[in-house]
Amino acid sequence: MEGCLNTEKDVDKLIAKFESYKKQTHQTFEQLTQHIEKLQNELNVQDASTGLSASHRQLVTQTNKKLKSVGQKISGQHKDLHSSVSRIGKTIDRNFDAECGSINMHEILADHTHHSLFNRAICEHFYRQGSVSVAESIATDGNLEIDDKWRFPFIEMNEILENLQNRVVDPALMWSIRNKVQLQKEKSNLEFKLHRLKFIELIKLGPSHQHLAVAYAKKFQQFAPVQCQEIQQLMGCFLYVKRGLTESPYCDLLSEKMWNDICSDFLRDACRVTGLSVNSPLISSFSAGCQALPALLAIKSVIEQRQCSGALSNNDELPIDIDLDSCQHYHSVFACPILRQQTTVKNPPLRLVCGHVISRDALTKLVSGSKVKCPYCPVEQSPNDAKELHF
Repeated sequence: MEGCLNTEKDVDKLIAKFESYKKQTHQTFEQLTQHIEKLQNELNVQDASTGLSASHRQLVTQTNKKLKSVGQKISGQHKDLHSSVSRIGKTIDRNFDAECGSINMHEILADHTHHSLFNRAICEHFYRQGSVSVAESIATDGNLEIDDKWRFPFIEMNEILENLQNRVVDPALMWSIRNKVQLQKEKSNLEFKLHRLKFIELIKLGPSHQHLAVAYAKKFQQFAPVQCQEIQQLMGCFLYVKRGLTESPYCDLLSEKMWNDICSDFLRDACRVTGLSVNSPLISSFSAGCQALPALLAIKSVIEQRQCSGALSNNDELPIDIDLDSCQHYHSVFACPILRQQTTVKNPPLRLVCGHVISRDALTKLVSGSKVKCPYCPVEQSPNDAKELHF
């Protein structure tokens, strides 16, 4: 992470320098253009039959010198930018290890099936981003069979998001009404928020559209049991139709944040309804990999010295713990209170008859004959009565 920050700092400096030189160059060219146009006007006034006067010849000479000086200055700035760009490359070489081959797990992409899954994840990412042409090119190159039913939700989602960013609510409203049952199960208030935005847009049009706003307000009746306070606030907007909402107690309803929030809310609810994660799996994997890479590179030499080439692939576990950000935590973690070890797929948590939970390995060690006694209470049971827990 420190290497990324150092590189980002140098890149920011380069961009700042580029913008500064760009501004200076633009001003210099403006001044030169004005100076040359002024000189040209003076020379046009001069009688061609008499030739240039001494003062005009001196002005032309001074202008040539100025142009040459400016050209040298811009050339020097250009060279300075080139050296700054080359320093970025040195910063990258200094802060990042180019030899990452020893931590690659080649067996992950050992066959065609795994390659197809990887290409499908990349394809899904670009569908999510709205880059349909890129996604379809990857699908074609990777010989992926993409079902229209699978790709359609991504395309529809991006079209609706684009409309919301352009403050067009109708496509999102139609989608929310079509998926009303699923949204109610998720306890989502997306449909109400969309109606609220459309109502506010009608209020903003002034008294000439007040009758339309009154008619539209009837749509809030279905939300009254849950959104009563918010509906009361919206009805109060009618008092400021003539004066406008800008200077009213309801000015927060005009905030740009309302539109930004509705885009985030729609994306979250749309992913829930379609059974997708809110964040792209490819981005999540890449972010986790970026956080894990420095630690893995740090133990690379140890792995090589001890000649344990399979340390990164044994049991589908890493040889060291990697602390990821909280946003990368997707499920609960249970540590066995007996063995003080985190449970895994092969060693899952088990619930005893008495309600206490231990790991399968701990249960195996506690078995005496055909019975097992709970380590926390005197209850005895058969090992087969333990139930696997899924957090």
